[in-house]
Amino acid sequence: MTRPYSQDLRDRFSRLFAKGIAARAAARHLDVSESTGVKWGHQLRATGRLDARPMGGDHRSKLTGERDWLLARVQEKDDLTLERFRAELAERGVHVSVSAIWVFFAKEKISFKKKSVAHRTRTA
Repeated sequence: MTRPYSQDLRDRFSRLFAKGIAARAAARHLDVSESTGVKWGHQLRATGRLDARPMGGDHRSKLTGERDWLLARVQEKDDLTLERFRAELAERGVHVSVSAIWVFFAKEKISFKKKSVAHRTRTA
């Protein structure tokens, strides 16, 4: 996984940039990509700082509050598709991706198997 450049490297870039060296030249001198140097130059001009942005974010599921409803819905009707679950959740005001629903059910150890009727592809 990628990680931000060190603050030491950012500080050295800031000093070079403050001396009037172009962003691309400063980036080449520090052995980072020119596009990174240009972005850092824009950030320095806009904010006067060159701090790394926070990585990651909120990894809690939006579905934790809907757990009871989802499990009851599976008991009620077990042949719903994940897309149908997504649509019903959207009606309830919870907007999530199909993969978020899949991950939720995987953590709950609930899987959806195709019925044997779905395999009627052969001729009689």
